[in-house]
Amino acid sequence: MKKWFYPLGLASLLGFVSFFLTFTKDEVVALDHKMSGLLSGNQFIIPFHYLGETAFVIIIMLLLFAYLWIHSKNYRGMLFGLFTVGVGNVLNQLLKKWVQRARPDVPHQLESFSFPSGHAMVGLLYVFTVAYFLTEYQSDKKTRMFIWFGAVLLTMMIGLSRIAESRHFASDVFAGWLAGYTWFVIVALWYEYRKKNVPKIKL
Repeated sequence: MKKWFYPLGLASLLGFVSFFLTFTKDEVVALDHKMSGLLSGNQFIIPFHYLGETAFVIIIMLLLFAYLWIHSKNYRGMLFGLFTVGVGNVLNQLLKKWVQRARPDVPHQLESFSFPSGHAMVGLLYVFTVAYFLTEYQSDKKTRMFIWFGAVLLTMMIGLSRIAESRHFASDVFAGWLAGYTWFVIVALWYEYRKKNVPKIKL
């Protein structure tokens, strides 16, 4: 990863804390209403929520694990995926239970808590994890940029779909992205340190 990705991890942590402390404030509530008015019912964005569903994420991660095993026996990379997505999902559930924010008041709403958005957080984690390994040994700069641009765009669409469906407030989604990126950077730091300083795992 580029060195400037890591300071962004600190910035995203501070951003998450900011939303955590202010999501009931008038300014954030106004932002939530504005984003809902812009996106609610958008039929182009809504289908992207399927890409953040648990079953789809599991399938993609299993395919990634198969690639890492077949291509390079990268067991540490498989641990990377378990940490980012598996542990990241647990962290998301713990944060939701801690905050206990109700979802938007619409008919047939989901019963789970709202802050931070699981689709936004776990969506970022699995998409960025896939992008990370697709570019880990990619020497062509344009290809790396194209993959990461696609990853960011896909992450945005998955998160925004939850606003369009009225399943989450915009602040839930923004907080999910920020928390997800923070956790991704933490795991990436561990992975890159171990890759540089510890012999490759052999099973």
